[in-house]
Amino acid sequence: MSKNRSIPANELSRREFLNVFAAGAAAAVGTVSLAGFSGIASAQDGALRIAWLTPATLDPRSASGDSEIAILNALYDYLIETDAAANLVPRLASSWSLSDDGLVYTLQIRDDAHFHDGSPVTVDDVLWTIQWHIESESTVASLLTSVDSVAAAGENAIAFTLSEPNPDFLYNLTDNKFVILQAGAEDIGTAFNGSGPFVLEEMLPGDRAIMRANADYWGGAPSVNQLEFIFFDDQQAGIAAVQGGSVDGILRLDNSSFLGFAGDMSFNTSDIPTSGHHLTRLRSDRAPGSDARVRKAFKLATDRDAIWERVQLGFGAVGKDSPIGPAFGQYFLAEAEVPARDPAAAAALLAEAGYPDGLDMILHTPNSGSWPDLAQAIAAQWEEAGIRVEVQLEDENTYWAEAWMEVDLGVTGWGARPIPQLYLDLAYHSDAPWNESHYSNARVDELIEIARASLDQDERTAAYKEIQQILLDEGPVVVPYFFAQFMVLAGNISGVELQPFAGRTNFNNAVVG
Repeated sequence: MSKNRSIPANELSRREFLNVFAAGAAAAVGTVSLAGFSGIASAQDGALRIAWLTPATLDPRSASGDSEIAILNALYDYLIETDAAANLVPRLASSWSLSDDGLVYTLQIRDDAHFHDGSPVTVDDVLWTIQWHIESESTVASLLTSVDSVAAAGENAIAFTLSEPNPDFLYNLTDNKFVILQAGAEDIGTAFNGSGPFVLEEMLPGDRAIMRANADYWGGAPSVNQLEFIFFDDQQAGIAAVQGGSVDGILRLDNSSFLGFAGDMSFNTSDIPTSGHHLTRLRSDRAPGSDARVRKAFKLATDRDAIWERVQLGFGAVGKDSPIGPAFGQYFLAEAEVPARDPAAAAALLAEAGYPDGLDMILHTPNSGSWPDLAQAIAAQWEEAGIRVEVQLEDENTYWAEAWMEVDLGVTGWGARPIPQLYLDLAYHSDAPWNESHYSNARVDELIEIARASLDQDERTAAYKEIQQILLDEGPVVVPYFFAQFMVLAGNISGVELQPFAGRTNFNNAVVG
């Protein structure tokens, strides 16, 4: 059994207790029916089968869930990707360079990559993909706003000329949606002529995606002949399928179920700390969240340590109400002091803001993973302060597609990103495409822009830390913890390196033995 997380000696007794707790939870999960999967063989037949939640869309512009990104990652290529330590790794871009003035990034596109129809991948395909995102105003386009021009540069190379320096620009090109399409591609999201390590053989909506190894892949043919992603509407059913041997692995599961697997030597388990986090957020552009006193009341009503212990069972780290956590090292405001939970003070702030009888609200929550546990735990804490919430569980994919950006109070899961700037550009700037709280703070905008462009490391660090303090003091989000990422594989499966964003995990080198 492989583990990426060592357990200090002084934690053993606690973890042993949690293993006993998890074993009971796993036994309960095991009661889920596997009737629909009795005919599925194991990886011994040359196919590797991984359980995922059912994807809602495979259009790169709107795909966001782990299962959706996992399919795109298998069928297409990114220009650049990152490893588990957030280092940049070449993919379709075999190398890159930066001009002395910090304004021109030149990427060399490898000349041995081909789409599944046999045609070569060229600079024209990259340019077409970029233009497609810009014209459709996708979130990828928002990450390219500092680009003045992009053009072919020499033999099979592409140059991005920026309007101002951006030391993190290459990380923007690693965005989950930024897979490279063939120029002129049609039926995007339903037809998949990528250049990735696997070729789609059959897509059975609501059931599975069946992919075969791309024997001509520039990175070498994958070590498994066939990769199947088996879809489940319920995460617990996927866990039960792994327990029953109907599928070979799962990369999205709750903490207690993972602990149940971790105590079983017949499975290989991995877990890594991440920058991914769960949060609750108030819309700040309308009442009641438009009042900073109300936002502060929600913060004062919350015990983050208690929620972390209850929901995360000691994995990950406690949050401080911003997306910048310990995983970002020097950028993290470790010295920030989170106010102690004070329900009475929270109630007084609500009364001062015009809510003497407290608040009654609906807390919209995706119905998967640990999100319902988070919602119930935080609702119980808030009630003592007069914040009465009805937890409304919703299908995860429907929630992201229809409710997420609209509701007054919601739970959100943010997958791991390699740098803090991506969170800030995507969700916290006033003009951010995924500004779910509709938050607007001129000083925060200014600091985000400073951090994006400054080449002075001390200046960037100071900007990130000031942003964290502002969000802790008056921001619209409560971030109780940063979560760990988990993977469980059958004991005969190895060679898979778990990534912080589970959907970006590659299965090319999986070994069945």
